[in-house]
Amino acid sequence: MLKNENIHSVEIINEQDRITDLGEIEALIDTAVCGTLKAEGVSEPSEVSVLLVDDEKIRQLNRDFREIDRKTDVLSFPSGEDGFLGDIAISLQTAEEQRKEYGHSLAREVGFLTVHSVLHLLGYDHMTPEEEAVMFARQEEILRGLCLTRDTPAENKKPVS
Repeated sequence: MLKNENIHSVEIINEQDRITDLGEIEALIDTAVCGTLKAEGVSEPSEVSVLLVDDEKIRQLNRDFREIDRKTDVLSFPSGEDGFLGDIAISLQTAEEQRKEYGHSLAREVGFLTVHSVLHLLGYDHMTPEEEAVMFARQEEILRGLCLTRDTPAENKKPVS
Protein backbone atom coordinates (compact mmCIF):
# COMPACT_ATOMS: atom_id res chain seq x y z
CA MET A 1 0.00 0.00 0.00
CA LEU A 2 1.32 3.43 -0.93
CA LYS A 3 0.73 6.25 1.50
CA ASN A 4 0.57 9.63 -0.19
CA GLU A 5 1.52 12.72 1.81
CA ASN A 6 -2.22 13.32 1.77
CA ILE A 7 -4.62 11.69 4.19
CA HIS A 8 -5.81 9.18 1.60
CA SER A 9 -4.59 5.60 1.16
CA VAL A 10 -4.28 3.81 -2.17
CA GLU A 11 -3.82 0.05 -2.28
CA ILE A 12 -2.48 -1.18 -5.63
CA ILE A 13 -2.71 -4.88 -6.44
CA ASN A 14 -0.99 -6.16 -9.57
CA GLU A 15 -2.62 -9.23 -11.12
CA GLN A 16 -1.15 -8.94 -14.60
CA ASP A 17 2.28 -9.85 -15.97
CA ARG A 18 2.46 -7.99 -19.30
CA ILE A 19 3.91 -4.79 -17.85
CA THR A 20 6.52 -5.46 -15.21
CA ASP A 21 8.11 -2.08 -14.46
CA LEU A 22 5.28 -0.56 -12.43
CA GLY A 23 7.11 1.97 -10.24
CA GLU A 24 6.12 5.05 -12.27
CA ILE A 25 2.62 3.69 -12.91
CA GLU A 26 1.99 3.00 -9.21
CA ALA A 27 3.25 6.44 -8.20
CA LEU A 28 1.04 8.07 -10.82
CA ILE A 29 -2.03 6.10 -9.69
CA ASP A 30 -1.42 7.26 -6.13
CA THR A 31 -1.02 10.87 -7.27
CA ALA A 32 -4.10 10.68 -9.52
CA VAL A 33 -6.32 9.19 -6.80
CA CYS A 34 -5.18 11.62 -4.11
CA GLY A 35 -5.17 14.59 -6.50
CA THR A 36 -8.74 13.84 -7.60
CA LEU A 37 -9.95 13.47 -4.02
CA LYS A 38 -8.24 16.74 -3.07
CA ALA A 39 -9.71 18.54 -6.11
CA GLU A 40 -13.15 17.25 -5.15
CA GLY A 41 -12.79 18.49 -1.59
CA VAL A 42 -12.73 15.07 0.09
CA SER A 43 -11.27 16.01 3.46
CA GLU A 44 -11.97 12.82 5.42
CA PRO A 45 -9.32 10.06 5.25
CA SER A 46 -10.35 7.73 2.43
CA GLU A 47 -9.14 4.49 0.91
CA VAL A 48 -9.24 3.31 -2.68
CA SER A 49 -8.15 -0.08 -3.99
CA VAL A 50 -6.75 -0.31 -7.54
CA LEU A 51 -6.46 -3.68 -9.26
CA LEU A 52 -4.14 -3.86 -12.29
CA VAL A 53 -5.26 -6.62 -14.64
CA ASP A 54 -5.07 -7.90 -18.22
CA ASP A 55 -7.89 -8.02 -20.77
CA GLU A 56 -9.01 -11.51 -19.83
CA LYS A 57 -9.50 -10.54 -16.16
CA ILE A 58 -11.28 -7.26 -16.91
CA ARG A 59 -13.60 -9.07 -19.32
CA GLN A 60 -14.41 -11.56 -16.56
CA LEU A 61 -15.09 -8.75 -14.07
CA ASN A 62 -17.23 -6.89 -16.62
CA ARG A 63 -19.22 -10.07 -17.30
CA ASP A 64 -19.61 -11.03 -13.65
CA PHE A 65 -20.55 -7.62 -12.27
CA ARG A 66 -22.14 -5.79 -15.21
CA GLU A 67 -23.34 -8.70 -17.35
CA ILE A 68 -21.40 -7.29 -20.32
CA ASP A 69 -19.23 -9.99 -21.89
CA ARG A 70 -16.43 -7.90 -23.40
CA LYS A 71 -13.24 -6.25 -22.30
CA THR A 72 -13.12 -2.63 -21.21
CA ASP A 73 -10.36 -0.32 -20.09
CA VAL A 74 -11.50 0.39 -16.53
CA LEU A 75 -14.22 -0.52 -14.04
CA SER A 76 -15.27 1.30 -10.88
CA PHE A 77 -17.00 -0.32 -7.92
CA PRO A 78 -18.20 2.22 -5.32
CA SER A 79 -18.34 0.70 -1.83
CA GLY A 80 -20.83 2.80 0.10
CA GLU A 81 -18.70 2.28 3.24
CA ASP A 82 -17.42 5.17 5.33
CA GLY A 83 -13.75 5.69 4.63
CA PHE A 84 -13.52 3.14 1.83
CA LEU A 85 -14.59 4.69 -1.47
CA GLY A 86 -14.33 1.51 -3.51
CA ASP A 87 -12.38 -0.53 -6.00
CA ILE A 88 -11.01 0.31 -9.43
CA ALA A 89 -9.86 -2.28 -11.97
CA ILE A 90 -7.62 -1.09 -14.82
CA SER A 91 -6.63 -3.27 -17.77
CA LEU A 92 -3.02 -2.32 -18.42
CA GLN A 93 -3.24 -4.33 -21.63
CA THR A 94 -6.04 -2.13 -22.98
CA ALA A 95 -4.38 1.01 -21.56
CA GLU A 96 -1.26 0.15 -23.58
CA GLU A 97 -3.34 -0.26 -26.76
CA GLN A 98 -5.16 3.02 -26.15
CA ARG A 99 -2.02 5.00 -25.41
CA LYS A 100 -0.64 3.94 -28.79
CA GLU A 101 -3.91 4.88 -30.48
CA TYR A 102 -3.94 8.33 -28.85
CA GLY A 103 -0.19 8.89 -29.18
CA HIS A 104 0.66 9.54 -25.56
CA SER A 105 2.42 7.73 -22.74
CA LEU A 106 1.13 4.78 -20.76
CA ALA A 107 1.43 6.95 -17.66
CA ARG A 108 -0.93 9.55 -19.15
CA GLU A 109 -3.45 6.86 -20.14
CA VAL A 110 -3.39 5.22 -16.71
CA GLY A 111 -3.64 8.64 -15.07
CA PHE A 112 -6.69 9.45 -17.19
CA LEU A 113 -8.35 6.11 -16.39
CA THR A 114 -7.64 6.58 -12.68
CA VAL A 115 -9.10 10.10 -12.50
CA HIS A 116 -12.14 8.94 -14.50
CA SER A 117 -12.71 6.03 -12.12
CA VAL A 118 -12.28 8.04 -8.94
CA LEU A 119 -14.92 10.46 -10.22
CA HIS A 120 -17.23 7.46 -10.68
CA LEU A 121 -16.50 6.38 -7.09
CA LEU A 122 -17.53 9.89 -6.01
CA GLY A 123 -20.87 9.64 -7.82
CA TYR A 124 -20.17 11.18 -11.22
CA ASP A 125 -21.58 9.42 -14.27
CA HIS A 126 -21.97 9.93 -18.01
CA MET A 127 -25.22 8.17 -18.81
CA THR A 128 -26.88 11.33 -20.16
CA PRO A 129 -25.38 14.14 -22.26
CA GLU A 130 -25.74 16.53 -19.32
CA GLU A 131 -23.98 14.18 -16.90
CA GLU A 132 -21.27 13.52 -19.46
CA ALA A 133 -20.62 17.23 -19.97
CA VAL A 134 -20.25 17.80 -16.22
CA MET A 135 -18.09 14.74 -15.59
CA PHE A 136 -15.80 15.17 -18.58
CA ALA A 137 -15.26 18.88 -17.88
CA ARG A 138 -14.32 18.08 -14.28
CA GLN A 139 -12.09 15.23 -15.42
CA GLU A 140 -10.18 17.48 -17.85
CA GLU A 141 -9.76 20.16 -15.19
CA ILE A 142 -8.27 17.62 -12.76
CA LEU A 143 -6.01 16.13 -15.45
CA ARG A 144 -4.71 19.64 -16.28
CA GLY A 145 -3.99 20.17 -12.58
CA LEU A 146 -2.02 16.92 -12.56
CA CYS A 147 -0.20 17.96 -15.78
CA LEU A 148 -1.67 14.99 -17.66
CA THR A 149 -3.07 16.63 -20.77
CA ARG A 150 -3.34 14.80 -24.08
CA ASP A 151 -1.29 17.30 -26.07
CA THR A 152 1.96 16.79 -24.16
CA PRO A 153 3.36 13.41 -23.07
CA ALA A 154 3.33 12.89 -19.32
CA GLU A 155 7.04 12.14 -19.20
CA ASN A 156 7.71 15.77 -20.21
CA LYS A 157 5.74 17.18 -17.30
CA LYS A 158 6.00 17.11 -13.56
CA PRO A 159 2.70 16.29 -11.81
CA VAL A 160 1.43 18.80 -9.31
CA SER A 161 0.63 17.34 -5.88
